[in-house]
Amino acid sequence: MSMALGLDIGGSGIKGALVDTASGELASERKRVPTPESMEPDAVLTAAVELVGQFEGSAPLGIGFPAVVQQGTPKTPFAAHQIESWVGVPVARRMEEGTKRSTLVLNDADAAGIAEMRFGSGRGQHGLVMILTLGTGIGSALFIDGTLVPNTELGHLYLRNQRKVAEQRAASRVRKRDNLKWPAYAERLNKYLVHLERIFSPRLFILGGGVSRKAEKFVPLLKVRAEVVPAALRNNAGIIGAAIAAAEQ
Repeated sequence: MSMALGLDIGGSGIKGALVDTASGELASERKRVPTPESMEPDAVLTAAVELVGQFEGSAPLGIGFPAVVQQGTPKTPFAAHQIESWVGVPVARRMEEGTKRSTLVLNDADAAGIAEMRFGSGRGQHGLVMILTLGTGIGSALFIDGTLVPNTELGHLYLRNQRKVAEQRAASRVRKRDNLKWPAYAERLNKYLVHLERIFSPRLFILGGGVSRKAEKFVPLLKVRAEVVPAALRNNAGIIGAAIAAAEQ
């Protein structure tokens, strides 16, 4: 059994669990603490260190973080709340100092994608596969023959004839905000997927995020060439993928 601790830092909560990275199964109870209201680095990292302290042992730590991440450091603001103060904060180093665990930090959608490709809806899939997390914003993970192309951030693409980026039109949060019926939401999402097809020609879209639980309401209404399937691991994907990345770094 290969064990690692996975953490998923989001705008509303920080979730974590021990993961058996050989099977993709959670090896402990999943624990959660609220993300501090300020969403500022010191407060969030303190809360994350305290959450890690609830788990025994010294297994490596993987963290899915909502930004472009390079060498353990966010290079873009904390999405989708655009908290600029995170840019340049050495998150991996600070978490290592606070937890005494070897730590790897990566983009949260990339973490979810790693889990889906290893143990979820992308298992055994080849060619170009695109995982989209539909939540407060839209995260993306792009894989070519199982190899991750990191930090794609395709939710920030502008759609044709639109003044807003894709996540401001087709994120799950927008569906709720605008009180969209499922056919209207599917039409918006379809325009985004068609745009992605023009650029990348994926053979498979995997749709994650909380809205994937309602896949039967909107996936059959989508009209794209690629196959479209819901994510299998849902809210645990980010935790599992972050743990896998940490174990294999």
